[in-house]
Amino acid sequence: MRFALLGYGRFGQAFASLLREAGHDVRVFDPHAEVPPSLACASMADAVQDAEWVVLAMPVPRFAEVLKELRPHLREGQAVIDVGSVKQQPCRLMDELLGAAIPHAGTHPLFGPLSLARGEYPLRVVVCASPLHPEAAARTRRLWESLGCLVSERSPADHDKAMAYTHAMAFFIAKALVEMGVGEDLSLAPPSFLGLANMLAAVRGDAGHLFAAIQRENPYAAEARAALLDHLAEIHRRLSVDDGNTMSIPEPPEEVP
Repeated sequence: MRFALLGYGRFGQAFASLLREAGHDVRVFDPHAEVPPSLACASMADAVQDAEWVVLAMPVPRFAEVLKELRPHLREGQAVIDVGSVKQQPCRLMDELLGAAIPHAGTHPLFGPLSLARGEYPLRVVVCASPLHPEAAARTRRLWESLGCLVSERSPADHDKAMAYTHAMAFFIAKALVEMGVGEDLSLAPPSFLGLANMLAAVRGDAGHLFAAIQRENPYAAEARAALLDHLAEIHRRLSVDDGNTMSIPEPPEEVP
């Protein structure tokens, strides 16, 4: 199959490699990046021509601008997906600007260049169906599964709520630790810190714009950050007055067989 990849940042590069390893033809348009000549197209129209899939791999703040430019170049039979880390705004914009005429679906690959480089499998992906194009979501699911991914389906709102307390939270904590200089010397780090160290490495390996995007574009991230800060403040207060008997970390609940 032929793919038009609009955006060649860190994830765009990794995704292009994943598609090509699977035997697909990839054409790339990104006027802001250095694209290998074997992949590069001189214009968006050239990239999209004859493509079965059009992949939006640019920062979320550029979505509306790109979709408006893209729409006149799309034709019947093509499908559009995005690979952004937040879903409500991209899915809303695709519904609004592509409408019923162009099949589309939101997707969020829960992996990045570092995961691919490390060979961390299985790769997981979330697909968010448009109510205008349920068949496009099914087709998109099959695409990701053909690339060896495990796919789950969520609404854009459910996706963003979950990401606020996982993805955005990890970046928020990691940014604070990085700015404090924590994790630069691991010579005395106990095993309990290694999970945090891996999180710091993953966050450092992601594109610089991603931190702001997942914090500002996710409508639930501010609420999650505020809840974390409230809990940390309360734990800090209790540590100064508590005798320690009620400060243990509870074990996870037992799974029901």
